Amino acid sequence: MPPDRDQWGIAGGYLDLDGRWHEPAPEAVEAMLAAMGADLDADGGPPDAPRQWFTRPGAGGQVLGPADLVLEDGTDLGRTDDLPVDLPLGYHELRPHDGSESTLLVVSPGTCPTPVGRPWGLAVQLYATRSAASWGIGDLGDLRAIARWARSAGAGMVALNPLHAHGPGFPQEPSPYFPSSRRFLDPLNLRVEDVDGADHPSVATTLASAVEAGRALTARPTIDRDQVWRLKRAVLEACFLAVRQRGGPPPSAPTVLGTEGGGVRSFALWCAIADRHGDDWRRWPASLRDPDGAGVRAFAVAEADRVAFHLWLQQQLDRQHAAAVELPLLADLAVGFNPGGADAWEWQHLLAGDARVGAPPDEFNHLGQDWGLPPFVPHRLRASGYAPFVDTLRAAFRHAAGLRIDHVMGLFRLWWVAPGAPTPASGGYVRYPSSDLLDLLALEAHRAGAFVVGEDLGLVEDSVRAELAARRVLSTRLAWFEDQPPSAWPEGSVASLGTHDLATLSGVWSGTDALRRRSLGLPVDDAAEERVRGRLARLVGRDGATPLEEVTVEAHRHLADAGSSVVLAALADVVGADQRVNVPGTTTEWPNWSVALPLGVEQLPGDPVASAVAEALTAGRTPPPR
Repeated sequence: MPPDRDQWGIAGGYLDLDGRWHEPAPEAVEAMLAAMGADLDADGGPPDAPRQWFTRPGAGGQVLGPADLVLEDGTDLGRTDDLPVDLPLGYHELRPHDGSESTLLVVSPGTCPTPVGRPWGLAVQLYATRSAASWGIGDLGDLRAIARWARSAGAGMVALNPLHAHGPGFPQEPSPYFPSSRRFLDPLNLRVEDVDGADHPSVATTLASAVEAGRALTARPTIDRDQVWRLKRAVLEACFLAVRQRGGPPPSAPTVLGTEGGGVRSFALWCAIADRHGDDWRRWPASLRDPDGAGVRAFAVAEADRVAFHLWLQQQLDRQHAAAVELPLLADLAVGFNPGGADAWEWQHLLAGDARVGAPPDEFNHLGQDWGLPPFVPHRLRASGYAPFVDTLRAAFRHAAGLRIDHVMGLFRLWWVAPGAPTPASGGYVRYPSSDLLDLLALEAHRAGAFVVGEDLGLVEDSVRAELAARRVLSTRLAWFEDQPPSAWPEGSVASLGTHDLATLSGVWSGTDALRRRSLGLPVDDAAEERVRGRLARLVGRDGATPLEEVTVEAHRHLADAGSSVVLAALADVVGADQRVNVPGTTTEWPNWSVALPLGVEQLPGDPVASAVAEALTAGRTPPPR
């Protein structure tokens, strides 16, 4: 008999937005089972996972047999037959007296913290937000300046695109949602003049030349990441050599990110190998593809200075990131990572081969979507004690007061595009252990003192939204999709006009967004366009002849009335940008993630529209205490 797909987590089908039931094709199921490591000629489910027990403070409970209870901090409470009701939150261990395997005991609060007050925040695509000091791309120095202005204007937070790391090679990946690693930061974000060693005499000539060339790039309307990285890398290497010449000790993993830095050496090692062999580990020499192999250990010794350079970069990034927190930050966690990148290299044994994460067909994408992201195999992830998930959360919460989780439905199920499938529609949903994952999310959010936002747009089961609400994960409400006025939106949500994948306010009001997509050869649903424009007109109470500036201020004045816990104003909307950040369905046809804002950071304080929008938002919201 073939394997039982239910036991492997493959759903029998799904309901689309029109209520129609779709079942996965048998060949797709077979391909997904094979990607999970199933024996297609044997029945049953995956191998048993190590013992795990998730519980709540005060719940107690009877232990199956005599065992020693060891707390996360190493305290041995000795023999126990029942869980103490006063167990602290954390990751503990039960060690049975009969010699059988230990049980991981996770004590979670079960629910996430909630935001303080009713603040509004400025939503920023950092790379697009440049200043006169930028080298063609927004950086952490610009973030600090943006946060200072936003704070002075009454904002309570700044929401950011993912700052995840990409590979060191060329071409540089533009999408923040296709990172090499979600645990570390991209060196493109560095303000080079602020790194250690930049003031060393040996760096002066190289730095002065790069500053001139870099700032010249800021005059361009789009971002040339390759050229920016060439300039920054040359100076960063010179700064690193200058630090070493001063006699500074080489950075080590513990000094880079403290207790959360366990994986940073692996990441630095991947970067060092990528310098030699490219950003896709699957194309490296066979001896370097295994992170634990002898070839990698030998490389680490031979290229110790190169590994130390990439450790140093993360040290500089962490310091600048911390210094940029002039306002609480709402960070963004991408749904996955590049299959050739550092996270996939380190965790390759937990991933599902050539399967990819995507989305089934819908009214906007009739063939479905293939995001090119490798999915974790559910039973392998659980067998790891969810270590990759916990490590990723800890990195995401670092320096953050809140965390937006892209495609939060992935904690429950993910659409797998089957290996070898002709289109993204050839696949099926795979279920994940959502209760465990949500308990871990709540625990890590509690430790960080941070709230959580779930991007729950699109095809989401009602039970998923109910569970997220019960866990105090805030939902996402967009004016472009809502027929009710913002005042009717629920408290457990974050409100905004749109997202990075949707039209800007200017693009909707002027109609240029639809015209541009037509010019790119993309289908445009005229009825859907009219609905969105009608919602905006009703929101502001103005007709089509009203100037954009007035519409911008009125839209945010009414958005401030939202019942939502948090309101976000996209900086692109505030400054009147009419070009989308990202146009789904395009690759080279449009400069996705590379369109700079038309206004520099230093121009914000004197911009009348930006000031009026901030005043309207501040009047309608309650900021958190300083």
